[in-house]
Amino acid sequence: MPKNPPPSMQVSLRQRLNDHARARWPQLTGVTVRYRAGFAYVTGELPGEEPLPLCRLRFTGVLHTWGFALYLASRDGYEDNILPSGSPAGSPEDALDCACTLYLGDPAGRLLPDPSTPALRP
Repeated sequence: MPKNPPPSMQVSLRQRLNDHARARWPQLTGVTVRYRAGFAYVTGELPGEEPLPLCRLRFTGVLHTWGFALYLASRDGYEDNILPSGSPAGSPEDALDCACTLYLGDPAGRLLPDPSTPALRP
C-alpha cells in the first residue's frame, strides 16, 4: 500500500494550501487536508455550508509535485485529471486553483489556458 508523506510534509502541504487559499480564494474560510494510502484529500470550507470536496493529490515523493484528481460531485468520487498546464501532476497550489475555479468560479479568467497554446489547438 502506498505510504503517506512524512509528518513534516503533511504540515507543510496543509500550510501551503491554506496560505494559498487565503491569498487567492477569499470565499474559503480554510482548507482541510486528510491523508489516506498515499493520497491527500483536499476539502474547502465555506462559511455556513457543508465542507466542499475539491481534489485528491497523489504523493509522488516530492513536496512540490503531486498527482491530481478532481472531485466529481456527479459521481461522489475522484477522477484523475490534468491541470490547465496540460500535466497530470503539478504543485498543490495549481491543483487547488484548478478545483476552485471549477467549483467557485474565476470571474477574472486568470486560470484559463491561453487558446493560442499549441497543445490546445484542434
